[in-house]
Amino acid sequence: MERRLSNAVLDGLTRRARSFVTAHGVRVDVSPVGPLAEQWRALGVPSVEIDRVEEYQERWGGLVLPPAPHYDGGPKYLDSDLPEGSPEEGWLHPAGTHRTAIPYSFMIGPGGEFGLYGYRWTPLHRTVEGWVESVALAHHASMSAQQITRVTGDRVDEVALDGFEPVEEVKGMTDTWWRGNDSLVALYAGEAESLSAPSCRTMLIYSGLDDWGLYGGVRSPGRHHAKRSVNTA
Repeated sequence: MERRLSNAVLDGLTRRARSFVTAHGVRVDVSPVGPLAEQWRALGVPSVEIDRVEEYQERWGGLVLPPAPHYDGGPKYLDSDLPEGSPEEGWLHPAGTHRTAIPYSFMIGPGGEFGLYGYRWTPLHRTVEGWVESVALAHHASMSAQQITRVTGDRVDEVALDGFEPVEEVKGMTDTWWRGNDSLVALYAGEAESLSAPSCRTMLIYSGLDDWGLYGGVRSPGRHHAKRSVNTA
């Protein structure tokens, strides 16, 4: 196990996420792709997909982060294996090992998206970096908020986010974060989409944040401060 992380892991992350990964991340040994390449080609996996898994494994393989607040903590550590798919549907490959028994897998999509595969493929973030940013932001927000409110199922639709702006660095797709005047809001809808289970939608509202709590030293160029607080009434 390595405590020191390579610059490749930290490339492309914000200052906040880099600090989080450096302070709390470790790296464990995982199997390299190379010895399996010929076996995978014999199974019909294209070389370009094998190369994609190899690049993922070299950069992210073995990275252990603290648990995320949803998806039973997310992957225990990032690790990949045999891709699955077809030229028509596109190829997915595993993203990491489960912490618990869950009815879906963490996968990387054809375009590098980080997501879930349950009944269907559901991308959560446009990139692996987006997932790491979301975990880092959840840790930061939980340390800074005066109050954390959990909203689930149909009640998610009742939360007014007028005037909020998306947090760009998490590169949200099915899941995303929103920033208001004194609050951050995280929407976790991946299980609802992937498992056809609307009741699984979950929103976490981190309220009572000052400027540091809202941004953690990260600001998006050209973006204005949001003007409103969350309203759950």
